[in-house]
Amino acid sequence: MSASALVAGIGYTLVKTALVNRTERAAVSDVTNTLEQISVPIGALWPGELPPTGEDLSAVHRSLRAPGREVILTYQEAIYSAEHMTVGDVPYELEVRARHRIVSQRAVIDGRTWLVIGTQVQRLARNGAILPTGMTVYVFVSLADEQRILADLREGLAKAGAITLIVGLTGALLSARRVLLPVRRLGLAARALGEGRLDTRLPVHGRDELARLTATFNESASALEKSVTELRSLEAISRRFVADVSHELRTPLAAMTAVTDMLHEEAERLPPEPAKAVRLVLGEIERLRVLVEHLIEASRLDAGTATLRVERVNIADALADCLEVRGWADQVRVNVSEGLAFTLDPRRFDVIVANLVGNALRHGAPPVLLSARGTPNGLEVKVRDHGKGISVEDLPHVFDRFFKAEAGRARSEGSGLGLPIARANAQLHGGTISVRRQDPGTLFTVWLPNA
Repeated sequence: MSASALVAGIGYTLVKTALVNRTERAAVSDVTNTLEQISVPIGALWPGELPPTGEDLSAVHRSLRAPGREVILTYQEAIYSAEHMTVGDVPYELEVRARHRIVSQRAVIDGRTWLVIGTQVQRLARNGAILPTGMTVYVFVSLADEQRILADLREGLAKAGAITLIVGLTGALLSARRVLLPVRRLGLAARALGEGRLDTRLPVHGRDELARLTATFNESASALEKSVTELRSLEAISRRFVADVSHELRTPLAAMTAVTDMLHEEAERLPPEPAKAVRLVLGEIERLRVLVEHLIEASRLDAGTATLRVERVNIADALADCLEVRGWADQVRVNVSEGLAFTLDPRRFDVIVANLVGNALRHGAPPVLLSARGTPNGLEVKVRDHGKGISVEDLPHVFDRFFKAEAGRARSEGSGLGLPIARANAQLHGGTISVRRQDPGTLFTVWLPNA
């Protein structure tokens, strides 16, 4: 398209130059021939010659005129002006050069383009010398016809260019659509694949590079779908296994837990070594009970069977009950308004608070602070301890399952599932839990949106 415009521009310029040059040559040739035919004695008169009369000069003036021309003739004191032109319309540069030879120059006068031809008429003396006669002629040749021809040419070239442009754009768009449409489809299919629609496939047309690329995409999508399906199957089997084992453990664990109180009382009457062994067994039973409960809860959350049973709850009472049941009431400072009420699942809220406070008591240092306040957008609960805090390296992983910030921590100090379960319960409410370091200690913030 650019090449077409360039060719049209060059063609127009060549035609314009040729047309104007031809007109100029024809006009100059005509003026020269007319001046060569002057028989009126002018300039230095020969013996026997009479000076030209006004009628003679008018005849010379008329001989130079033609349609589309205007002539100014000066001889000595006489000036024969054109109909619309005066000597003042003659370009100064042309006036100077016309004293020595016939010259021409294009000029715009009153908005119209003219070819101005100027010369001083000379005469051949009897001795062969060329002498000036004092007669100066300026011929104004109108270029209006040439301008019209060029305007028509411009219009024709513009129309041809517009048609060429339309045809070229149509072809380019069709070609681009043929190339870009499959690419766009590939992009949309890749986005759908990334969003989890693993059954996305594209039709293969032709045998070009795009067809091979589409076929490769389909093969990759099929392989990915197969791998993901296998992984999901294995994950489902693993979750079912964990859930089944956890449920199977509940029966013997319930029986073991039933005798823990009796064993605890018996430990007081046993010698030191057996008593120590009994207390160790009781601690491991309690840890096993917590672990099984956490595994069962995690399996419910993974399976998507966990549901909310929301009701209007007094937050101060809910926090007090959570601490009192676990014997933490004297170890935690609580700051909450007595009248603060919020709609939530009280059992899952209890799980969230218990896990965060228990984590602070086990791994932090007193004082442990628990606060709650209502915001325009929901409920905010904060739990802070004043221990050494979680390291910067461990901070991004505190909600990972079975992650323990201290690799050497005693086995009885948590299952590594408490914080992930707490966050899952918060997310079930549509909220979240964040953690950040304090100086000293660690701050966990729970945010639950309005129901």
